[in-house]
Amino acid sequence: MNRIVGLIVFIILFMGIEFYLYRVFRVHFSPKSTGMKVFTIIWFLLPLLCIIFSLLAPSMGKTGKLLVTNLVMIFFFSILLTGILVFIGDLVRLIGSVISKPKTEQVSLGRRKILANVGLVIMAVPFGTMLFGLFKTAYDFKIHRIVLKFPNLPKAFAGFKFVQLSDIHTGSFLKHDELAEAISLTLNENPDAVFFTGDIVNNKTEEAYPFIEALKKLQAPMGVYSTLGNHDYGDYEKWPSVEAKVENMEAMYQLHKDLGWKLLNNDNVILERNGDKIAIVGVENWGASFRFPKKGDVSKARAGTEDIAFKILLSHDPSHWDAQVVKEHNDMDLMLAGHTHGFQFGIEIPGFKWSPSKWLYKQWAGLYQNGKQYLYVNRGLGCLGYSGRIGIRPEITLIELQPA
Repeated sequence: MNRIVGLIVFIILFMGIEFYLYRVFRVHFSPKSTGMKVFTIIWFLLPLLCIIFSLLAPSMGKTGKLLVTNLVMIFFFSILLTGILVFIGDLVRLIGSVISKPKTEQVSLGRRKILANVGLVIMAVPFGTMLFGLFKTAYDFKIHRIVLKFPNLPKAFAGFKFVQLSDIHTGSFLKHDELAEAISLTLNENPDAVFFTGDIVNNKTEEAYPFIEALKKLQAPMGVYSTLGNHDYGDYEKWPSVEAKVENMEAMYQLHKDLGWKLLNNDNVILERNGDKIAIVGVENWGASFRFPKKGDVSKARAGTEDIAFKILLSHDPSHWDAQVVKEHNDMDLMLAGHTHGFQFGIEIPGFKWSPSKWLYKQWAGLYQNGKQYLYVNRGLGCLGYSGRIGIRPEITLIELQPA
């Protein structure tokens, strides 16, 4: 019921903005002209087509559904953003005209045309940028190479290299070769181990099935280790029964076995090299926000690692670090997380990094330090919701450990 009410409110709001922008943009056309008629037909036909294609999307197959959903999303977002910004500009113009009334109607018309031109630019920017992010940069993978030094790193693990991957979200991949490329880039780095920090799917385990053969190729001499993210539990799917959700979860566990990945559900594994040892501790999802499950148990996961000098913690949500890890588990030398995707939107240039993600997460992308402990937040390999990226590229992280 709430969804229906929300949808009705959205449609009313959207159509209101549509009519408002129509009145703004029609200033470019003479009344009753052919141009005006064509503009009117196109302007109101586009949202109608969006609604029709949205209804047909479920029958178009995965790729068609994803593509249509994203194109409709881009159209609606561009209209809504343009409407808000143009309304603000119109309000400023109105206040200005009250304070300083135009001497002629021609001056007033000129001001309205300027507003309409600005509105067209405002609409073109997000529309064009989001299309570019969808078709060009969604899977423009970037390898982040980092060297971290620790005084307590066992000598045999000097030069130990591992790749961290996170947030694959197989349900959002438009083509199979995109994921195959990411795995090929990973293998080319010749890592000693691979760590995956959760969210292999969006909603259902079956989303990963078409990619099993590609994912099986992800191998490393010392193994592939993984944890679960908030999307891996099936919590965002409306299941026909409790049993169906349980079956989905069992399928998730089996998926990791079929891939040859060691799933660390509040568990650990000891890696040994030339007699020296390090511990890889993995927890289930734990998020500080009430919106995400708190299944992770570091105390349980670390059992048996008390005598291991160096520990790496795999935990999907970076909010876990401030909320628990640095307060209660200061022997976790390095925590690896994902989850944020860097919001799939932002600016990253040398010396400057920004994304709306920072409003939700204190640690949202890259390397962070608290005393002797480090946290690395991977920007994610896949996408969620909007199947594109703008400014925040999908990430493959290569970390090399060295003694301090």
